[in-house]
Amino acid sequence: MLETLLAFVSKFPQFSDEEVKLIVENLVVEEYKKGTILLKEGEVSTQCYFILKGCIRQYFQMEDDEKTTAFFTEEQAVVSFASYSAQIPANHYFACVEDCTVIVGDFEKEKEMYQKFPQLQALTRTMMEQDFGRTQENFATFITSSPEERYRHLLEKRPELLHRVPLHQIASYLGITPESLSRIRKRLAAKG
Repeated sequence: MLETLLAFVSKFPQFSDEEVKLIVENLVVEEYKKGTILLKEGEVSTQCYFILKGCIRQYFQMEDDEKTTAFFTEEQAVVSFASYSAQIPANHYFACVEDCTVIVGDFEKEKEMYQKFPQLQALTRTMMEQDFGRTQENFATFITSSPEERYRHLLEKRPELLHRVPLHQIASYLGITPESLSRIRKRLAAKG
């Protein structure tokens, strides 16, 4: 896993080789098994995650049903922004869809890392801004698309999810029933 960390941090030219090694030495890396709940509704988020390997799902519990709103995979940050930054209870869950290896951050560790490596704060901000932009675009696309268009968009942008995530969770993410997803998949397969 050390090689993966070094390779990822080395992608950013603002860090010297020595800084890359120091940053990697200061990171906390954890492994979680598939099914692990990282955050529950009602808990205050005290940690954020950056996925090195695996898939984490965000979902809301609605009576007897789970509504999936996001999947996070390699090189994506996972944080409950409102809960983490304002220290208020989360209104959703984070769960590992696969076995996951993640960098784990918390408030104190972040402050310490930013003091040691000031350019890390600028990098984090840039990554958050890019993520926010993607989230806005995805939300706009979702709202203005039919279920079939949402599925096609998923096939185009994140096809690997279909092999990593149970189809009932994909259906929930697309805002449709598993039966509707099955019909869409059959219809598209018939078209070739």
